[in-house]
Amino acid sequence: MTAVTDTRTEGAVTEPPAPRRRPRRGNPLWGVLAWLVGGLFFFPVLWMAITGLRAESDAASSPPTVFAPPTLTQYREIFDRDLLPYLINSAFASVFSVLLTVLLAVPAAYALSLKPVEKWRDVLFFFISTKMLPVVAAIVPIYLTVKELGMLDNIWTLVVLYTAMNLPLAIWVMRSFFLEVPAELLEASALDGASLRVQLQHIVAPIVSPGIAATALICFIFSWNEFLFALNLTSTTAGTAPVFLVGFVSGEGLFLAKLCAAATLVSLPVLLAGWVAQNKLVRGLSMGAIK
Repeated sequence: MTAVTDTRTEGAVTEPPAPRRRPRRGNPLWGVLAWLVGGLFFFPVLWMAITGLRAESDAASSPPTVFAPPTLTQYREIFDRDLLPYLINSAFASVFSVLLTVLLAVPAAYALSLKPVEKWRDVLFFFISTKMLPVVAAIVPIYLTVKELGMLDNIWTLVVLYTAMNLPLAIWVMRSFFLEVPAELLEASALDGASLRVQLQHIVAPIVSPGIAATALICFIFSWNEFLFALNLTSTTAGTAPVFLVGFVSGEGLFLAKLCAAATLVSLPVLLAGWVAQNKLVRGLSMGAIK
């Protein structure tokens, strides 16, 4: 018997494997510049925290005393003035308004992106036009309406107003995230008999969850920092943390060290929320940046 040889590979030229491409190293100067810019933005927060650890005489000195001895006197006096109820009111109003905003913005963004309604451009413009009116121009009719309803100094009044304040922005931001969902997934799920609730809960929500987290954090920051509504519509029962800070500015003068210590404590919940959600936040804000 003669051996049968495969002649199909005779004369074939084998190409050498392509060399591995080394990852390009970025310019280290850009990293140094990024740290400098980040430090520049963080410096006022750091200086506020340092000033809160000083005595009033050292905080008001000009030029400022860099190496003044630290003290916790300001923080003890702040807690003696019952800061905790104001923080609870801010947390209650911010968290509940964010929950309502997300619950209302998700179906609205879905209808304006994946299942667009008629004249969706006009609808989007109407939503964003509500943000063009300055709050100070609407505070008088809002105050009179709330007074007639007997809802002055009520925390639920702030929840409703914060929801209305953040809802247009949340719809616009979430719509950009919903546009990243492939339409083929929804078509395939519809063929399998998935309902709208199933599509939103099991298909759309996992994909856009970073965007929802980023939007919720932005709305939480806006609600936590809101001042004008809280100042004019609350007094003692439903006062929020920004209203508490105003108490350190009086006719007797500005208590700078106490104000900085109180502002540091008031800023901690927002900083902690941003730190916890930083991965979702970065991923959510980068969605749609690269096509």
